[in-house]
Amino acid sequence: MEARTGAALLLAGLLALATIASSNTEGDILYMQRRAWKDPNNVVQSWDPTLFNPCTWLHVTCNSDNSVTRVDLADAGISGTLIPELGGLKNLQYLELFTNNISGSIPTTLGNLTSLVTLDLYDNLLTGTIPASLANIRMLRFLYESCCSNFQLKRC
Repeated sequence: MEARTGAALLLAGLLALATIASSNTEGDILYMQRRAWKDPNNVVQSWDPTLFNPCTWLHVTCNSDNSVTRVDLADAGISGTLIPELGGLKNLQYLELFTNNISGSIPTTLGNLTSLVTLDLYDNLLTGTIPASLANIRMLRFLYESCCSNFQLKRC
């Protein structure tokens, strides 16, 4: 009886560690992104890597498995670049970053976001072309981007 109880506790502990590890990976990615941005309005101040997972952070939504599915930072006043590691948010469905001062290019690694439905990047300072890797995202329905202040809607 004690052996079964011990095995059950060990299994429960391993499952808990697996959940924490996956959530912390996503939290690490978002925290790296936070560090790459300037945030004069302290909009992402709650993105604290010491918390259990990013599901408790403002502007982050998760599914029932505590995996990040949405990041909403529209009109937040943030500036800086998008980091390639964002492509590791495997369950991300919505990335809302419009009307900020984000600069640089769109990372090709965003093509790894196979669950992505909407990518809103319009009214930023992005340069370069839309990466061809985004064509790999079968779920992507709307890609909003701007070019020379002319807003364009592209349906994928």
